[in-house]
Amino acid sequence: MVDVVQGAGVVVTGAGGGIGAALARRFAAGGARVVVNDLDADRAAAVADEIGGIAVPGDASAVVAEARSALGGTVDVYCANAGLASGGSEAAGEDVWALAWDVNVMAHVRAAHELLPEWLERGSGRFVSTVSAAGLLTMVGAAPYSVTKHGAYAFAEWLSLTYRHRGIKVHAICPQGVRTDMLAGTGSAGDLVLVPTAIEPEEVAEALFQGIEEDRFLILPHPEVAAYYRARATDPEHWLTNMNHIQQKWEATR
Repeated sequence: MVDVVQGAGVVVTGAGGGIGAALARRFAAGGARVVVNDLDADRAAAVADEIGGIAVPGDASAVVAEARSALGGTVDVYCANAGLASGGSEAAGEDVWALAWDVNVMAHVRAAHELLPEWLERGSGRFVSTVSAAGLLTMVGAAPYSVTKHGAYAFAEWLSLTYRHRGIKVHAICPQGVRTDMLAGTGSAGDLVLVPTAIEPEEVAEALFQGIEEDRFLILPHPEVAAYYRARATDPEHWLTNMNHIQQKWEATR
């Protein structure tokens, strides 16, 4: 058990199902007091009832104040987990791009803006960003998702390098396929790229806890992503050629 979790006030956004619900359950099992946030009030309430947590439904971009109050005035761990798997190309509508940016990036920025003054004053706080391997690599058929997940990763990275000497811990979780409703909605691209190696949400939660114990920023529930990320950085031409082969294979199935 991770000692820092015992008694901690934890907020998990998008926790009505999938990775968020698994994180909420894992933190509760570790002795944390957990706020379960989700746009779907019924789903948030169901998970909160199951784990003895507190349901605070609503927009993840505006949950910090109410969640802090529900936890008695202090948030120790904030899991920015809510996200959108927006598909499409550069031709996706402006509204699609704007919503993906708002949910996948700006909700994290707004939460950090609310949390950091208190955390910096007391010299502690933990920000957990559910990114995606797409934030390190990319995802075929999903330009808005890929671009905004890169943004989410960049923001988490910036938070870590800027505030780690002041007691702020940051973790970026970057799984590939996870068996959730979001994966089911990725269509033929997800079937090709993500489904074959998909894992359960509970495995993502366990990977985070291991990362917390080891004080690691980058959490890779699929360890093979490290090799892909290394290949992307060291030989981008070869990596892009390989990714284009996957793109062509996907196009042939459509």
